[in-house]
Amino acid sequence: MKKLAIITTHPIQYYAPVFKLLHQREQVRVRIFYTWGEHAAIKYDPGFNKIIDWDLPLLEGYPYEWLKNSSKDPGTHHFMGIVNPELISRVNSWEPDYILVYGWGFYSHLKIIRHFKNKIPVLFRGDSTLLDEKRGVKSLLRYAVLKWVYSHVDCAFFVGANNKAYFKKYGLKEDQLIFAPHAIDNDRFTENKECDAHLIRNKLGIGNAELVVLFAGKMEEKKAPLQLMDAFFSLNRPGVHLLFVGSGPLEQQLKLKGKDNSHIHFLDFQNQSQMPAVYQACDLFCLPSIGPGETWGLAINEAMASGRPVLTADKAGGAVDLVKPGYNGAVFKARSLTDLIFNLNKLIAGGKNELVSMGEHSKELIKHWSFENQVSAIESIVKYE
Repeated sequence: MKKLAIITTHPIQYYAPVFKLLHQREQVRVRIFYTWGEHAAIKYDPGFNKIIDWDLPLLEGYPYEWLKNSSKDPGTHHFMGIVNPELISRVNSWEPDYILVYGWGFYSHLKIIRHFKNKIPVLFRGDSTLLDEKRGVKSLLRYAVLKWVYSHVDCAFFVGANNKAYFKKYGLKEDQLIFAPHAIDNDRFTENKECDAHLIRNKLGIGNAELVVLFAGKMEEKKAPLQLMDAFFSLNRPGVHLLFVGSGPLEQQLKLKGKDNSHIHFLDFQNQSQMPAVYQACDLFCLPSIGPGETWGLAINEAMASGRPVLTADKAGGAVDLVKPGYNGAVFKARSLTDLIFNLNKLIAGGKNELVSMGEHSKELIKHWSFENQVSAIESIVKYE
């Protein structure tokens, strides 16, 4: 079998299952090189404003190595946060046929892309888009830098339409781009959690006939949860509730703003094993992100796999691929409270039966955005011998 070295910063619930599946299918030999350092298995997440210890096994079922990170300020928040003096020698000692790098914006990741150019094929995976692009001198400099970076890449796996447009702008050709869909564990979210969902609604005092709009994620500026609350205030529909699930810098401000409304509810950060029931406890999921940096919005995938319609801002990179207006939800103009209110009202006015029907469409659409298809795309390049 061909050998594939994968370079990524730390275990993530959206990537580890892909590595495990690659290993299990035995079409490619893989080894994962984690560059953040072993302490990154449990880390403080500023978006959630707490130390996160995911309750899913992220280091089981595939071979991996921890790399020593010698950065004075380790982390993914800046370019010099990932510095691995032994990375190239460790990868060389494994003698891979291909190398796949997740993200270039760290010292060691860019160094390894440059080092292996013209030695072995360099594959790349990222989910950046052009949605936050601005004009000006900085933009011209960024264009030159990115053209140079991607000139070192032989092939890139794009996750959706916005990501593909980004790669093409910065120099990659059509025959260098392979579709590898952004995905979550569809099976886990599709599993029926009706009993647990019913308990959540009961605990919050929400009746079966009432509607629940859900925001789930980091309570931070780029996700715009305060705008969603403003839109909810304007609805004036007695049978509709708004549920915020998560934590983050805006948590206390949100709770203070919504404290006098008995139809606004909060649940603290819920770990991965609890999230399917959370999505299934709602009738409509809303992601009102304004960016910058909402490159995809994997919560959309999770809500759809849970059989729920989605209302999302157009700043979410995955909106154009996953949400079909009038079929499984709606897309509104980011930052436009008027457009958010209009679409929220329109979806809620359809009633529970219409939302259930849209949710079934979501579940059907998301089947193709799977780990299996992502793995098949990687295998199509790193061929079995």
